[in-house]
Amino acid sequence: MHENTVVKLTRDVHVVKIPSGDDVLLPAGTEVVITQSLGGSYTLLVHSLAGLYRLASEQADALGRSAQTSTDDSVSTSNGDLATSVWNTLKTCYDPEIPVNIVDLGLVYEVEISDQNVSVKMTLTAPGCGMGPVIAADAQKKIAALPGVRNAEVSVVWDPPWSPERITQAGREKLGMA
Repeated sequence: MHENTVVKLTRDVHVVKIPSGDDVLLPAGTEVVITQSLGGSYTLLVHSLAGLYRLASEQADALGRSAQTSTDDSVSTSNGDLATSVWNTLKTCYDPEIPVNIVDLGLVYEVEISDQNVSVKMTLTAPGCGMGPVIAADAQKKIAALPGVRNAEVSVVWDPPWSPERITQAGREKLGMA
């Protein structure tokens, strides 16, 4: 969800700089603007550092919020269909700069499931983006938490190269491209 809520951090927090992926410590009292809260993480604008940062759900208390669950109502394994659950879980993963999930952005190329082991191949919109490992780790963590998953692996690949044609209709509508 898009926000523009200004808050002061109540404690020191480690965040990830966007798009470099560098780890940064923000001290308590830093004023931040929550620009996006999707998929269990927050995108923060920090004017004093002139940049965007990603804050994990586990650190939401520093914003005066409760940790969000990493899944939403669309993620269910009650019907026993692990493949559907994996795809729905991937739809809870977001690039912190773009308010569209990685599936609708066309970043997920392949999901393979074999004997409770899940392997995902995904890409990024740009090869130089330092957020790739962060987004892949987010997807891996969420998939690994699904009932019925023994092991989850998410790899970032560059072939074939991503292009805007891969964006789904739902993604295009969200981005105003429809």
